[in-house]
Amino acid sequence: MDILKTTLLYDFYGELLTDKQKEIYELFYQNDMSLTEIAGELDISRQAVRDQLKRTEKILSEYEQKLGLVERFMADRNSAQQIRRLIDELEDKCAFSPEAVAIAEKIRKAVDEITE
Repeated sequence: MDILKTTLLYDFYGELLTDKQKEIYELFYQNDMSLTEIAGELDISRQAVRDQLKRTEKILSEYEQKLGLVERFMADRNSAQQIRRLIDELEDKCAFSPEAVAIAEKIRKAVDEITE
């Protein structure tokens, strides 16, 4: 699974996981530990770590299939970026009054807040 998508899934749905699922996910993806390192730290087999990680990824994907929050977030983010590009293009092609420039800058800041 793509690391960006996995990270977004965890950001959106991580609180719905069990403590053990969160712990293994965070050790693997956020702390960049290997399966063997995690197994040693948690005193379980490497296979158990792998199985738990795969189960957690599947659970996160199922939440997304049902709720679609990440997909909606990405679509909104893309729309906001498109607004930013259109404002830039409009400002480049048209002579704006100082008031219009100030409004365009406010729109850019609002868009930037959405896309961060």
